[in-house]
Amino acid sequence: MSFAHAGKLVARALRNEGVEVVFTLCGGHVMSIYDGCLDEGIRVVDVRHEQTAAFAADAWSRLTGRPGVAILTAGPGVTNAVTGIANAYRAQSPMVVIGGQGPRSLAGKGALQEMDVLSVIRPITKGQVSISDPARIPEIVSWAFRTAMSGVPGPVYLEMPLDLLFAPWEDGGSRLPAPYPGRPAMPGDESRVAAAAELLRAAERPVVLIGSQVRWSPHWQAAREFAEKVGAPVYVSGMARGLLPPRWARSRKAALAEADVALVFGTPLDFRLGYGGSPVWNEQCRLIQVDLDPAEPGRNRDAAVAIPGDSGTVMMQLLALGDLGAGRPARRAWLERLEAEEEKRLARMQPDLTSEAMPVNPLRLCAEIDRALPEDAILIGDGGDFVATAANVVRVRRYPAGWMDPGPLGTLGIGMGFAMAARLAHPDVPVVLLLGDGTAGLNLMEVEAAVRQNLPFVVVVGNDAGWTQIRRGQVEMFGAERAPATALSYTRYERVAEALGGHGIWVERPEEIGPALRQALAADRLTVINVKMGGSDFRAGAISV
Repeated sequence: MSFAHAGKLVARALRNEGVEVVFTLCGGHVMSIYDGCLDEGIRVVDVRHEQTAAFAADAWSRLTGRPGVAILTAGPGVTNAVTGIANAYRAQSPMVVIGGQGPRSLAGKGALQEMDVLSVIRPITKGQVSISDPARIPEIVSWAFRTAMSGVPGPVYLEMPLDLLFAPWEDGGSRLPAPYPGRPAMPGDESRVAAAAELLRAAERPVVLIGSQVRWSPHWQAAREFAEKVGAPVYVSGMARGLLPPRWARSRKAALAEADVALVFGTPLDFRLGYGGSPVWNEQCRLIQVDLDPAEPGRNRDAAVAIPGDSGTVMMQLLALGDLGAGRPARRAWLERLEAEEEKRLARMQPDLTSEAMPVNPLRLCAEIDRALPEDAILIGDGGDFVATAANVVRVRRYPAGWMDPGPLGTLGIGMGFAMAARLAHPDVPVVLLLGDGTAGLNLMEVEAAVRQNLPFVVVVGNDAGWTQIRRGQVEMFGAERAPATALSYTRYERVAEALGGHGIWVERPEEIGPALRQALAADRLTVINVKMGGSDFRAGAISV
């Protein structure tokens, strides 16, 4: 009979669930788990701020379809990661977070980093457990993975006190449960699907919106056939970006204002969709809403047909019912009108896309990025105005997770953690992070962690010397002389990267962008391209609240 500390049992339970990598910032409360990870062949990736560990675990989930894991030390180690956990919760991204805690024998005495973390974590996780018995570690770890992936995905938190993790455990004495097999199909009620099909057949101006939940459908590929056969403009957002060719990218606003039927798959009618009301939506539009959460349809706008279910499976059910009205003459005319709207919007963008201005026009920068990117590149957007502009110009190359951004919480700072996870999940794929200069100030120290652990990727900083998404409206409302806290300087972020062991390139002219990107993509380590960027009126009037 041999004994080991329970940190090794944690690692064994993680490996049983297919975990290949964990993200962490070191802490004495959790270091026994690292010891177990070495035995189990789990890579331990350390970062310079716990927030980045949570962001990376979130991204790992989006990239692989399996929950990422963050391991955090007690107290402030966990609270430092709260923003990353909250971001995953709002984005409906599954992850398992393990947090340390002071010894149970010292509870309430004021042990180092002791605090009631569960009360802090509860509103932003699907489940929370403080483990008290080492023998139950495999059972509860298995529960955490099942809970994170079932229904509406999201984060789960496991608290592991210091004395639990160092408790002796009989090696081989605990049963490992069967690992989570993956998400099952969740079809919609047949009568409701039939009612939705009838509405679609009768519609003259239907519109289809596909959101992030399609990422978690076992039948997400059905979206491609559905888009071909529905005979309606199909708009993708969030984790659905890259799923379909970018035929419909610029006319969504016009489509929603005129649509008589809207079919919404797996995305809430939140601020991104005008809360489902006018003036963004046609008041007479009838809504068909498909969601993993049965309580979501009807929030902000009544649903004519509400279908609890997963997006891809419900699409398959609709396709099985045959004709959805694609051949109706009125619908063909509707599509032609929207195609004309797409062309008009692109034509309005052309002067900016080809601008020779210095500092570089934001749309010209994005056009040059689009031209230089390899066809298999993973794109990550972390910023405000620059990234919102890029989302209109830079094509998403792959699916799933060909484009990753914070999601509906709008969290800045996700970029370095997301990029590190992307490099680990797809080591042979180019990874390009689009970073606003405001955002660059949040987590750029992670360059050191990425370089040290041989995780190369490309960072493009759109540097317009300001928090422009906020500053634009601030100046319009109060005047430039009453606009504090939003102006920055043209900081040389590429020199920061060089000091931390990476490469750096400073770009001032539009013709320098393509060569700089090609040089960075061919480099053997993380490279920051810092582009001195000017302004444009492309996003004038954009609301940032």
